[in-house]
Amino acid sequence: MKPFTKQEILGISIILSFIFILSFLNFRISLRRARDAQRMADLGTIYDALNKYQQDFGFFPPSENGKIKACKATNFDEVIKLLSTLEQFDQEIYFSGLKACEWGIDSLKDLSDESYEPYLRTIMADPKKDKGINYLYFSNTKRYQIYAYLEGEESEDGYNLGIVARNLSCGEKICSFGKAFGETPLDMSIEEYENELLQEEMKKQGK
Repeated sequence: MKPFTKQEILGISIILSFIFILSFLNFRISLRRARDAQRMADLGTIYDALNKYQQDFGFFPPSENGKIKACKATNFDEVIKLLSTLEQFDQEIYFSGLKACEWGIDSLKDLSDESYEPYLRTIMADPKKDKGINYLYFSNTKRYQIYAYLEGEESEDGYNLGIVARNLSCGEKICSFGKAFGETPLDMSIEEYENELLQEEMKKQGK
């Protein structure tokens, strides 16, 4: 059998290197798409859980530092004792006994009934949490918005330029995808939206 010449060996090496690089790039793209799909699925799951929470409690969990504020603070038991002495439930006092839940660690559940099935056994974290990328949550207890960063940017169906324009920080990256309660828009703050609704209502009333 005739041995390969140096030129033939070089040619084969170049072809194999090209195939390897192409395969590696395709693999990285597949991983990126899988992470973005996971982000969109996570927000969908959190969306469903928040709506179920609201059906049971009559309000959405408040937000604190971009996180869901629905976990027990150190003073939670004292707050519950205080609430038991009141004739009516005081929402603000209840919130004072809560702290922000950690993404990927804490659960979303009924804190007063441990036997009740959690809304989320673990509140999902961004697939690249260890790289400083996080989900972002805003709530005034009547409405909420939850955001994520999509690595694929414009190539992903859920990519939203309106969200990007808000320059919201999903950790080390700018948020570009989101979900919200009802007709709450994602390209403006909850406060701005409610102010718009108020202005529209005042116009209807001729004020």
